[in-house]
Amino acid sequence: MGRVSGKVAIVTGAARGMGAEDAKRLIEEGAKVMLTDVLDAEGEATAKALGSNARYTHHDVSKEADWKKVVAETEKAFGPVSVLVNNAGICTYCPIETLEEADFRRVVDINQVSVFLGMKSVLPSMKRAGGGSIVNISSAAGIIGGPTTLAYTASKFAVRGMTKSAAIEFAPHNIRVNSVHPGIIVTPMTSGGELPLDLVAAGTPAKRAGQPVEVANVVLMLASDESRFSTGAEFVVDGGLTCQ
Repeated sequence: MGRVSGKVAIVTGAARGMGAEDAKRLIEEGAKVMLTDVLDAEGEATAKALGSNARYTHHDVSKEADWKKVVAETEKAFGPVSVLVNNAGICTYCPIETLEEADFRRVVDINQVSVFLGMKSVLPSMKRAGGGSIVNISSAAGIIGGPTTLAYTASKFAVRGMTKSAAIEFAPHNIRVNSVHPGIIVTPMTSGGELPLDLVAAGTPAKRAGQPVEVANVVLMLASDESRFSTGAEFVVDGGLTCQ
């Protein structure tokens, strides 16, 4: 038996990067997973590579109608949802002085509003499942600030607080809600050239960037019953970045 055998999960932003690794680890340990993203070709390929316990569907996480569709498709394919990983996210690097309102709102919609919509939309299904675990991917930027990332930092601090509120509300339904705070992780988003990855990683106590599987292992633990007494908490995976 795997660590999450019998569980049904939705993982957003799962076409590549951390989301794809989260889905992979959950499936390796016995879960059935609906991968969602807007990168359809990559998402379909990732799901196909993960085998019969994976499905993919297009999903704009900032739209409530899309969330309802995803939950319905997941229930039809696998049954009631018992795990939600709110992983989808974007970042924009820009000084506050020149940051456009539209860019700020786009980051908030995808990183923050999506988490609200996901938790709201999955709640009835998790009640039918008899309980569950919601894992909200925040960031080290949800604990400490940094320059040129105002919108991202605001959204990730919000995810941290929303997690705690939801944990209180959902506890009577046997649903746990926790946040995960990755530091510098090697993904397509961090390797795009805007972030000096090697320089930032060298400034952490671990002196390196993390790998997606190192975050996925924490997500797996939170999805499993091993963490059944943990809710409303922050789980930091940052090589010591926030210790400084």
